Amino acid sequence: MWHLSAADAILFDCDGTLADTMPAHYRAWLEITRAHGLAFDEDRFYSLGGRPTRDIIATLAREAGVEIDIDHAATVKERSFLDQLARIEAIGPVVEVVRRLRGRVPMAVVTGGYQAVCRRILDHIGLGGAFDTIVASEDTDRHKPDPDPFLEAARRLGARPERCVVWEDSDLGLEAARRGGMQWIDVRAFHLPARVGGG
Repeated sequence: MWHLSAADAILFDCDGTLADTMPAHYRAWLEITRAHGLAFDEDRFYSLGGRPTRDIIATLAREAGVEIDIDHAATVKERSFLDQLARIEAIGPVVEVVRRLRGRVPMAVVTGGYQAVCRRILDHIGLGGAFDTIVASEDTDRHKPDPDPFLEAARRLGARPERCVVWEDSDLGLEAARRGGMQWIDVRAFHLPARVGGG
């Protein structure tokens, strides 16, 4: 693969890629799932990495055959997550790439999370304003593993998909990059979040 600085654009996932947020997200999920009597073990949580909150709630409710107010549950989950923001740390090697290439290569964040929550995370880890655009769950109709979010980021940056490099930590995200014809780097090769336990 060519050097990162030769890419048209570099596209970063947020949760688990730029910031070590996954344990905090899982703790927030347990608050919601336990309140509704839903099983949600940590392996399942990681397998759904990259999917929007509302989609996950709808899937779990459908599987369990229960009715859940999806908007309310999503609001509670995101609020619980933000309550833990002070404990979240940047993933050093990835953030270092952002700082090194800022202003030299167009960069975007492509997240299954909400735009406002993503911006709070980026501000917290010192990367507010570091990216040319953020493509969040509100910005496309289809989400990872569909390539649409990455293709939308490439479009906004004027980048050729085959000359984009995606940094990701989830199978769904890597599949989205592959379907979009992009190069990718799996952050799990050098960073794995601590497990919370429970289910």
